[in-house]
Amino acid sequence: MRLDKLIAPSFYSVHHDLKRGRHTHYWLKGGRGSTKSTFASVEIIIGMMKDADANAAAIRKVKDNLRDSVYSQLLWAIDMLGVAHLWQEKLSPMELVYLPTGQRILFRGADKPQKLKSTKVKKGYIKYIWYEEVAEFVGMTEIRSINQSLMRGGSAFVIFYTYNPPQSQRNWVNKEVLTERGDRLVHHSTYLDVPAGWLGEKFIIEAEHLKRTKPDAYEHEYLGEVTGTGGEVFTNITMRRITDEEIAAFDRIKRGIDFGYAADPFAYIVCNYDSKRKRLYIFDEIYKVGLSNAKAAAMINARTKYRQGIICDSAEPKSIAELRGYGLKVKGAKKGPDSVEYGIKFLQSLEEIIIDNERCPNAAEEFYSYELEADGNDGFKDGYPDTNNHTIDAARYALEDDMRRREARVIERKDLGI
Repeated sequence: MRLDKLIAPSFYSVHHDLKRGRHTHYWLKGGRGSTKSTFASVEIIIGMMKDADANAAAIRKVKDNLRDSVYSQLLWAIDMLGVAHLWQEKLSPMELVYLPTGQRILFRGADKPQKLKSTKVKKGYIKYIWYEEVAEFVGMTEIRSINQSLMRGGSAFVIFYTYNPPQSQRNWVNKEVLTERGDRLVHHSTYLDVPAGWLGEKFIIEAEHLKRTKPDAYEHEYLGEVTGTGGEVFTNITMRRITDEEIAAFDRIKRGIDFGYAADPFAYIVCNYDSKRKRLYIFDEIYKVGLSNAKAAAMINARTKYRQGIICDSAEPKSIAELRGYGLKVKGAKKGPDSVEYGIKFLQSLEEIIIDNERCPNAAEEFYSYELEADGNDGFKDGYPDTNNHTIDAARYALEDDMRRREARVIERKDLGI
């Protein structure tokens, strides 16, 4: 069968990218019916039949889910490509064998990690690795461990990560794809990119019904959007590279420090506040556990470009005095009884918080994943959680003077009856 009858148009660019060997890691995300798993299965079968040294491993978090998902999907691809006579199906152990050369597709569950470590093939190497429903895995530490076990003996590898994005923006997989890597391609697809005849009338009817009755659920389930749980604190975040030209033009630079306590990090950020457009640009950070004030001061002083005053956590007067002794222009935040809530609401009120996630990966992580705590009854606890918020606190301190000025203007307008 012609390849364009098996691969949806939205995947043509990924197919050509694979042919040119441009990337190693292919993160294929999307909603129901987007054919991302179809694409991965077809590419693995074609790729193995073209490369006599290539074997594959298809992995699910739970072994019991293999047969009805990746195993069945790869059998479908073999059948649709018209090459079933060249492949042998085996269930014990579960594998698919390419008869002309003996190449194999292995099936493994990550609930048996010791079996993954001992995975070997008789001929060639495991070129293709496919993580189906990768969001079910614990995190990148688990994924890296598996990759390190399987990526041996070859010079070129292709790893597919297929999944429906979880609803919560703080989920590890949603955060992971925001990290830019030169060997990674992230692709998003939906059923709208697929010929309707492939999906069937019933599928379309169900999707359109959910779109009319529960649009949020439709966006998450069918469009693969990260719609959130409702507990996200910051919904005004943009992650992107802030160019050197932009930084050179910044004229309202602010700096803040949140001191570390034992296991907590020392967090220093540099940002620019555009009060007219209500935009905050976060473009530099220092974030380190166990950093002494002397070393922190040396690192900050090395950034000679920024000489604006720094507002720090006033709970550490000795640290402030010490940093002052190292030549930093620092002062303690004035805070107040509701300063945390007021500061977070100020940040929420901005039109946009733009974070350079290359220069400031920790600020990006904390702002993006900061959520209210669930109360166990489909609601959320009062107040903002005091955890994983070090750069957020540093930003609040950095903008304290601007927040006070805005509060003063609000009070003045009220007094004038405006």
